[in-house]
Amino acid sequence: MVMNGENPGNGDRSDSAAGDGSPPVGLRERKKRLTYQAVSDAAITMFLERGFDKVSVAEVAAAADISKPTLFRYFPAKEDLVLHRFADHEDEAARVVTDRAPDETPLDALRRHFLDGLDRRDPVTGLCDAPHVLAFLRLLYGTPSLVARLHAYQGRSEAALARALGGRVPDRLAAGQIIAVQRILALENWRRIDAGESADRVYAGAVQATEEAFVQLRTGLEPPSQPRA
Repeated sequence: MVMNGENPGNGDRSDSAAGDGSPPVGLRERKKRLTYQAVSDAAITMFLERGFDKVSVAEVAAAADISKPTLFRYFPAKEDLVLHRFADHEDEAARVVTDRAPDETPLDALRRHFLDGLDRRDPVTGLCDAPHVLAFLRLLYGTPSLVARLHAYQGRSEAALARALGGRVPDRLAAGQIIAVQRILALENWRRIDAGESADRVYAGAVQATEEAFVQLRTGLEPPSQPRA
């Protein structure tokens, strides 16, 4: 989850080559990205101060010194002013699967990646108590229209993962379960931190919950049989 105002589209690069084989970014594209970031930053500042529903798109456009039609060229809906910060993560699970080592299974790669995120206190795992991240997540989870819009982002993440797994019905079923598990784990971490616990305090329990969740994914949804009394 991008929390620092980065532009979705793999981050900002300088006008020179990025050193990774990517072509240099032209001046026009760079200006577009800077405008994108400025509009989002202005919007989120206003939303945090006054609440999402109490700020109009026209006010955001005025604060960013652009017209309302121009704003909608960057952000098709008001909710996207906030939720575009998830855009870099829409295909993250798919990338993890595609880029995994030859001897690593998709599920092992996703488990490793989520555990690494916990260790780094990545906001996408819910395990981050940085004040600006907490404020952002309170805005998100406290606004029903944003939560509803978030489901569309998660749906695209699920579809991308399903394609990376092979695109068959079993792959789509697996992708749905994996994305749901990651969402539930992140939400539980966030709820504990929002209730007042620190990320460091939640960490051990978050790791254990992650390990148990991936065991359940690997072994199936049938609970272990319990001996009869």
